[in-house]
Amino acid sequence: MLRRSWTPTAIAVVLTAVVAVPALGPSVGPVSWWVLLLVFAGGLLAESVPLHIEFGRQTWTFSFMDLVLVVGLVEMGGFWTAVGRFAAMAVALSYQRYTPPKMVFNLAVGVLEVAVAAVVIDAFPAARLTDPRAWLYLLVALVCAGAVGTVLVAVAITLTAHPPGWDFWKATVGPGVALPVLGVGIGIAGLLLLQFTIWTLVVVLPLVAAALVLFRQTARVNRERRSLQQVYDFARQVEEVSSDEAGVRQIVVAVRELLNADRVALWLPPYLDQEPRLVVDRAGGAAPWYDGPSDPDDLIRRLAVDPQRGGPVLVSLPRATGEELTALQRRDAQEVLGAPIVTAAGEYGYLEVCDRQSDVVSFESGDRAALDSMLTHVNAAIRQQQLLTRIRYDADHDALTGLPNRQRLAVEIDALLSAEPGEVRAGLVFASLDNYTDVTDTLGHAASDELLLVTAGLLREHAPPSALVARMEGGQFAVLLPGLSLPATERAARRLRDAAATRARVAGLDLDVLLTFGVAAAPVHGDTSGTLMQRADVALLAGHSSGGVASYHPVLDQQSLRRLQLGTELESAMAEKQITVVFQPIVDTRTSDIVSVETLVRWAHPRYGNVPPDDFIGLAEQIGRIGAVTDYVLDLALERCRRWLDQDIALSVAVNLSAKCLAEPDLVDRVRAALRRHGVPGSLLTLELTEGIVVDDSVRNSTVLADLHSLGLRLSMDDFGTGYSSLSQLRQLPIDELKIDKSFVLGMSTSQSESFIARSIVELAHNLGLRVVAEGVEDEVTRDLLAEMGCDKLQGFLVSRPLPDDRLENWLLARTGVRSAAPGAPHRRLFVRS
Repeated sequence: MLRRSWTPTAIAVVLTAVVAVPALGPSVGPVSWWVLLLVFAGGLLAESVPLHIEFGRQTWTFSFMDLVLVVGLVEMGGFWTAVGRFAAMAVALSYQRYTPPKMVFNLAVGVLEVAVAAVVIDAFPAARLTDPRAWLYLLVALVCAGAVGTVLVAVAITLTAHPPGWDFWKATVGPGVALPVLGVGIGIAGLLLLQFTIWTLVVVLPLVAAALVLFRQTARVNRERRSLQQVYDFARQVEEVSSDEAGVRQIVVAVRELLNADRVALWLPPYLDQEPRLVVDRAGGAAPWYDGPSDPDDLIRRLAVDPQRGGPVLVSLPRATGEELTALQRRDAQEVLGAPIVTAAGEYGYLEVCDRQSDVVSFESGDRAALDSMLTHVNAAIRQQQLLTRIRYDADHDALTGLPNRQRLAVEIDALLSAEPGEVRAGLVFASLDNYTDVTDTLGHAASDELLLVTAGLLREHAPPSALVARMEGGQFAVLLPGLSLPATERAARRLRDAAATRARVAGLDLDVLLTFGVAAAPVHGDTSGTLMQRADVALLAGHSSGGVASYHPVLDQQSLRRLQLGTELESAMAEKQITVVFQPIVDTRTSDIVSVETLVRWAHPRYGNVPPDDFIGLAEQIGRIGAVTDYVLDLALERCRRWLDQDIALSVAVNLSAKCLAEPDLVDRVRAALRRHGVPGSLLTLELTEGIVVDDSVRNSTVLADLHSLGLRLSMDDFGTGYSSLSQLRQLPIDELKIDKSFVLGMSTSQSESFIARSIVELAHNLGLRVVAEGVEDEVTRDLLAEMGCDKLQGFLVSRPLPDDRLENWLLARTGVRSAAPGAPHRRLFVRS
């Protein structure tokens, strides 16, 4: 670089020696020392208001020297004019930050320009100053001198950087013509006037001062124009940057080029799943990294991002404090411009610009408005990039947990398996939160969301470092385990299940985190994301009945096929009466009257045999057909009730109601229509609701229970004691009775704690004005305990098993008698004979 800097200097020195030595012979006449002093002072003043043009590390200067040269060439000739200009430039350049090659180059060009002007003047015939031809000769001489200087500058730029473009010639040709015209005009006018009287200086000096001010203003306007054009070009560059990591580097490079800086660093805080980033660009391809921008305790960075300061900071060597000097030294910089960058998340990033490449122009003397405009565009570009990142992030991440979603998981699986098709090993584990639905139904979505966050944290904490944890939907998660075989994936799934089996504080309660796992592995179970995920899902269904962890096996496909077929055959099963109901009697504890029968649904499938209700009821809820199943069961129950009414017997029927049904807007109308269709009063219908349904926020905040109760029917809370309802919640609901869950009733005869729970429930219900039904009564000891507690109704095998319609009729004939209608009651009642 040093050799390249001295090359144009050597050319200028040699050319000056060749031209100036013969052209600038020593003056033989007397010298007017006041004119020489005037040339020196004028030259010094002209050099103090220069026009700087930057090209990379080089800065070239133009000044209002033509006026000084006119005076010198007319009054003293070329030699002493060259001496005066050389002395003025030497003094001026010594106070500026010019390198030795640049200083020698400028001095040589200054002398050469005087020599060229002298040669041109000597080439014309002699003419007095009052002759207009002399004016033309001077103008041509100065234009030629300026042209030679401009050409040498262009050569120097070409040798040290690159050939100057159109912008250079636009910036130099205009001043190269306009300044000589102005200088010659003012100089000749002043010299002519001085021939008459010294008092002409009173007029000439203000004109010269005005010319200098005009030049300075022109230089400033020209610099601002170029700065605005650069900012405009920068804005266009920033608008076109890519939205990926390379786009950030494009911004940094554009900032460095705009400010002609040596180094530019951009530090961005972490955003979404991105780590903090430091992007550095340095001129000349030098080592890009340097200390400072990534250090949060660095002085310049702290000053720049301090919201109290409100903008960029400039730290330069001449005015640096002790701490600032240390900060500059760690960067090996003369001046540093630090500026805050506001990200899309409202956090502060940091932009740092070190050292202008120019050896003359500094950041302080540059246009600060251009810097502020540049920062505005940088802020906008960074925010735009991060907003695009947010859009992409939201598209493949779960909004609640921040984990990758199903789409992102599929992409990651395919990318992993396509690296070496057929050879890459990878395990895929699906995990289902078993109590997700129960928590949602009981405590609401806010509580289940909290439980999901806890579960996501547990899986991330205990999964291997290389694993990818994703959330699918509902309470289901996935864990991708690169490099694991099927046995290793099974072991990892069991470790995850054991590690996640804990209790978490959710909505003020300690809840178990219960997970079921399904395992699949590549390549043994598939080599695409679709196949692997489908088989992990099949294994997950089997995991519920195989100890919590199950691996895919082809036989499981038959079970999934069975589930699919059950869903498609549900409607036809009801039409063909494959789905039927059975009835289990409920008796009054004191009188043994049969007060009701609970209606339970059954499916006798021609291929699969008896399908458990839990299998197809849950399936009906998932496929949105639970409403049709409920209407079907309600019709069968009311039809049976109507037949008893036709026999003048009052026997109530109870039907279970799904949580999904309560969310259907036409439920009340359908129940009302069914009662009217069968001619059954509402008092002979009981709808049984699980405790989780009743305390659900959406149910309690709606009028659906009150609207059902207004039909005259009774509402019963089933399985009481297994949920999370409170006394205050029960008081707010139109519930008529509670059914003690059989898990408490079955152990009453042998467990004092279970008996205590049952007694507490009975007392609680009675205090609230509710009746109590105990289900699961199988022995006389339990019956007697419940009677002694004051339990109102009993249901269980001790009374009767659930019976189909024909067997129920036989049981009624064999075990019951008919009690006459009580005074005021319209119908007779059945009672169990002892």
